[in-house]
Amino acid sequence: MKILVLNGSPKRENSDTMHITRAFLDGMNDVSPQDVTTIHAIDKHIQYCTGCFTCKQNGGSCVHDDDMRPILEAILESDLLLFSFPLHSYGMPAPLKTLLDRMLPLTSMAMRKSGDRYVHVGQADFSRLRFLMICGCGFPNSQQNFEPAVAQFKLCFPSRHTIMTIPESPLFSAPQAAVVTEPRLELVHKAGKQYAETGEIEATLLAEICSPMIPEETYAAIVNGEAR
Repeated sequence: MKILVLNGSPKRENSDTMHITRAFLDGMNDVSPQDVTTIHAIDKHIQYCTGCFTCKQNGGSCVHDDDMRPILEAILESDLLLFSFPLHSYGMPAPLKTLLDRMLPLTSMAMRKSGDRYVHVGQADFSRLRFLMICGCGFPNSQQNFEPAVAQFKLCFPSRHTIMTIPESPLFSAPQAAVVTEPRLELVHKAGKQYAETGEIEATLLAEICSPMIPEETYAAIVNGEAR
């Protein structure tokens, strides 16, 4: 499978969330070798979308001549888009959101009804594409944190999507937390194997991965410097 990882963290490979992403990809590689390319959004020169919609009326050609053009080509050549990012202000970090905005050339101005909503018709055939979101946050719980990012991802990619949201993700970058992070990464590794084999992750496994690793109150106390 040709996988394009879009890493939204300004920390690049040192991102807390990338620990999770790497474990997932390792699980996929256990099934068969995967062709993985990683793009760090922070390193790319991507102009802000101006909303001119020239791309939607001009065969996908944007008025900006920047790094987004080869990224769009890479997207169309991929089988899986993996969005890996930490939660920033309840959404994607700005560099990745800019990249997402500039994906407009993939669709046209024409609309069609899909269920109870209207969507833009694609300018290219990317029906084979799957979409995966791996998002970590620094809060100790999932409720009232990930909902905006999840809703946006589902609206942008309404089909063939899988979403993994992990609270307490800074623990993955703390060696002293290995007693709880290593078992969790093993579960993520297992999820990667399942995904490579079936294109899905069992609901019970996904729920376990997305649960807090240590009690919420304990995690909050550690972050606040109150733990003894």
